[in-house]
Parts: sequence; structure tokens; C-alpha cells
Amino acid sequence: MNSDITDFASLAPAYPEMIISVGVLVLLLLGVFVNKERSALVSWLAIALLAGTALLTAFQNADGIVFNGLFMADSFGRFMKVLVLGSSALALVLAVSNAEENGVHKYEYSILAVLATLGMMIMVSTNDLMSLYIGLELQALSIYVMAAIKRDDPRASEAGLKYFVLGALSSGMLLYGASLIYGFTGHTNLQEIVRAIAIEGRSIGLIFGVVFVLAGIAFKISAVPFHMWTPDVYEGAPTPVTAFMAMAPKVAAMSLMIRLVVDAFSPITADWQQIVIFLSIASMVLAAFAAIGQKSLKRLIAYSSIGHVGFALVGLSSGSQVGVEGVAIYMAIYVLMSVGLFACILSLRTDKGYVESIEDLAGAAQTRPYVAAVMLIIMFSLIGLPPLAGFFAKWHVFLAAVEAGFFVLAVVGVLASAVSAYYYLRVVKTMYFDEPKHQFAAVPNELNIILGVSAFLLVTYYFILGNPLTSAAQTAAGSLF
Repeated sequence: MNSDITDFASLAPAYPEMIISVGVLVLLLLGVFVNKERSALVSWLAIALLAGTALLTAFQNADGIVFNGLFMADSFGRFMKVLVLGSSALALVLAVSNAEENGVHKYEYSILAVLATLGMMIMVSTNDLMSLYIGLELQALSIYVMAAIKRDDPRASEAGLKYFVLGALSSGMLLYGASLIYGFTGHTNLQEIVRAIAIEGRSIGLIFGVVFVLAGIAFKISAVPFHMWTPDVYEGAPTPVTAFMAMAPKVAAMSLMIRLVVDAFSPITADWQQIVIFLSIASMVLAAFAAIGQKSLKRLIAYSSIGHVGFALVGLSSGSQVGVEGVAIYMAIYVLMSVGLFACILSLRTDKGYVESIEDLAGAAQTRPYVAAVMLIIMFSLIGLPPLAGFFAKWHVFLAAVEAGFFVLAVVGVLASAVSAYYYLRVVKTMYFDEPKHQFAAVPNELNIILGVSAFLLVTYYFILGNPLTSAAQTAAGSLF
């Protein structure tokens, strides 16, 4: 096979990934020469690298397929990569002010985060089952280590080990599915697979392959019934790592699922729709009821994230351009809410450490009114109350389901959203109506800024972000259809 790389300019679609690859090598060399006290320098440089690459990706207009069909750059990939890069940069900013307390003050942490981001960018731009697996594993291996980076904490070690074992199982399922798809179509390239299915039709072996591949990706987005690792790993991992895991990897895995089902499996839409509808309903319903009994704040957030994956899958279930557009908007707003939520948690530090249980938030409205007010806005947005951003996120995906004729799915989503209001409001009640139990330390400046910006954007979403985000999501979704 002749290479499609004729000169450096022909690599333009992959410039963002190349910049991250070179940048992470420079950061690694720099990290070796700085001492532990100056590891924050590596973190800020990593943040600058991710933010700069996000800007380049947003304004770069170099679509195309390179590396002999392994890698694709298009509007959908650009939209999702900006979300991934922005999420990773913000997750590192959240970690800087409290790095030592959370055990992430090693320069390796920032480098692992950048490597994981590189894997996610490959996942978003994958055009072949082989590049899909390479991106997925680069991301997963980095996050396994990040979850267990606080080596003297047994809970963090357990979280890392549990995530590794279950992650290896999901990778095995995905690989088995990929091998079945290759066996029954004769191709690993997504465009060749869709042609083969269109010509030869569906076979039982191919359907089994699709089921296994989607099961492997469902693990990565914590969709039920592949969610079992999420509460334990979220609770055991250091909070900055949990923040990282809750944002960028979910965006990347959701992008991967969208690209696979829309690009490669479009001739068998009715088959994959059944799988996605099941994942969506199971995630929304289980998360809504399982979160009610949680006392740990991070376990509650874990079940909340499972529920929100279910809501996002409502949009994908429609199999339409409007549905993919809804998922893109949903993931962008989900990232905004998650950034604010973890900034709130990392802003509430007592003399015994950071808040861990919902009871630890008692009376926070009296001792930290600013943080409590932002938390209240985020909780109302997570419920989906208008006119906050969370309402518009759910509006877009439910609208796509109704347009596709999936009325029952939309009704289940609305009911699950109503049930979830109970546990979100319990947090608000604890902050505003319970007697204070703790005195909280001063909030670092960078967290104050993130809190203010996230609350402002959630409240003014309709007037500031609504139109540009919808326009960008329409362009992104349009490139897939």
C-alpha cells in the first residue's frame, strides 16, 4: 500500500495530535529536571498546551483522511476534540491549588492527563477499528495509573486496581466484537465496513460483533449494566482524578459510539437502536433510584453521571442528525456543570480534609454562601429546571426522541429526571436548612473564578451560549450525515 503522506502539509488533519505528542515529550523531559516542589510548573505548561491546542483545533479547517484511512478529521471531530481538550485543561486547573492534599502533586500526573487526552483525540478521529483500539487503550492505561496515583492511600490503590481489572474485561469484549466484525465483513476500516454491510446485508455474526463492541464502549461511558465500577472508582480515586474521569473520557467515548453507529453501522440502524435504547432506559432508571440512598457525595455524583449518560443516549437513540446534535449539546453542557460541581467540592475543605459525605455540607450556606449558591445553581441545572442550561440539554435530546417517534423513551426520561430531583434537592436542603458542622478554609482564587464563570454561564445559557453552541453542534452533526 502506498502512503498518503506526501509532505508535511498533507499531515494537516493530524496537527493537533502531533502538537500534543511533541508537547508531552517536552513536558516529560522537563519533569525529570524539576524537583517535586516545582511540579506545578509542569501542570501549568500542560494546561497551556491543552488550551493552545484547543484553540488551534477550533479554528483549523483541515478536513480529510490520513495514515492510509486510519485517521479522520471533520467538523464532528473538531467539536468533540475542543470539548475533550477544554475538559482536560479545566480538570488540571481544578487540581493545581490542592495538588498536595490530594496526592496529585507529582509531575507525572499532568503528563498522564495529557497522554490520556491524546488517546481521547485519537478515539474521536478514529476511522478504523485498529486506531480505535489504540486510542482507547492509550486513554485507559493512563487513567488506570491516575486513579491509583496516591499510592499510600489504600482506597486509591483499590480504585485503580478495580478500574484496571474491569477495564481489561471491557477491552476484551470490544476486541472480540471487533474480530467478529472483521470476520463477517472482511474489513476494519469504517467506510469499508459500511459498504460491506450494504452489499452483503446483516448476519447474526455481525450483530453479535456490534453487541460486543457497543458493550465495550458502554463500559467507558458508565452505561448500565456496565456501570458497576463507577461508584467505587469515583469514591476511591483522589477528587481531581474523579473530576478528570467524569468529563473528558465520557465525551471521547460518547463521540466514539456516535461515529461507530452512524458511520459504520448505518445499514443496520434498527439493530443498534435497540441496544442504545436499552442502555439509555436502564441508565436513567437505575441511576435515579440508586442515588437516593447514597450518603457519600462522590458516589452520588457517580450515579448522577450514569443518569446523565442515559439522558444523552436518548438523543443518539433517534439515529438522526437532530439526535446527534442534541448529544453534542448535552455533552458540552454536562462538562460545564461537572466543572462547576467539582470546583464546589474542592472549595469546601475542613480541618479534617475535603467534604466527602452529604452531611459534611451541613450549613455551608451560612459559612460559605458563595460556594453554596453556586452549588444550588448546579443542582437545579442537573435536575433540568428552566431557564438553566441543564433544561436546554434535556430539551434537545427529548425533542430528538419525540421527532423519531420514541414517545415512551422521552416519557421515561422525564420521569427519571423527576425522580432524580429528590437527591439533588437533598444536597440543597442540607446546605441551607441544616445546622453548620464545620468551618471551611478559604477558597483558592482559581476555584473562585471557575465557580463564578460556570454559574454565570449556566444561568445565562439561553442568551450567551445557546445560539453559538447550537450552530456549532449542527455543523458537527451535519458532517456525519
